[in-house]
Amino acid sequence: MINKLSVNDLPDIELIKKIKHEHNTNLFGILYIRYSTKVFEKCNSLLKDPVLAQEFVQDIFCKVFEKLSDFRGESNFSTWLYSITYNHCIEYLRVKKKMNYPDWNSSHELPDMIDEIDDKEVNSDRLMQIMDQIHPEEKALLTMHYIDNFPIAYIRTALKISESATKMRLKRARERVAYLYSKKYK
Repeated sequence: MINKLSVNDLPDIELIKKIKHEHNTNLFGILYIRYSTKVFEKCNSLLKDPVLAQEFVQDIFCKVFEKLSDFRGESNFSTWLYSITYNHCIEYLRVKKKMNYPDWNSSHELPDMIDEIDDKEVNSDRLMQIMDQIHPEEKALLTMHYIDNFPIAYIRTALKISESATKMRLKRARERVAYLYSKKYK
């Protein structure tokens, strides 16, 4: 006798198909339970405000629910969700905080020579402090590419910038982190 999976055990893609075909909004709660903590952590990491981050979790899941019919399953649901999360946070910082990355970057120029960080000597606590000092868009780029393993093409789409701009901003973000990491505390 074959045991049927409970709806809670269904893979994301199957759950989404059920939500779409059965129009069962209660099933969306399962996705919320699976991912709300991770979305909160990503929001809080960028916004540095737990209350605002929690509000964003609600906003993001409302947006995801409204756009669920657009999800085609070409990527993992989590990848799609996290790109919406990053984009929502970055857009807020751009509009509400007037933190336009090109303007910010031009006023935070780096020296021409940047040495790479030696992976063997990396202090993760110090690296996290540095990540909090850089522009939120740079932090999002580095996190998306190096932690979440998003390809350049996906980051470009999520942040609504060109591929060359994505590559250049990623390069600048790496350089900025390396530069700040190499500086001694004053």
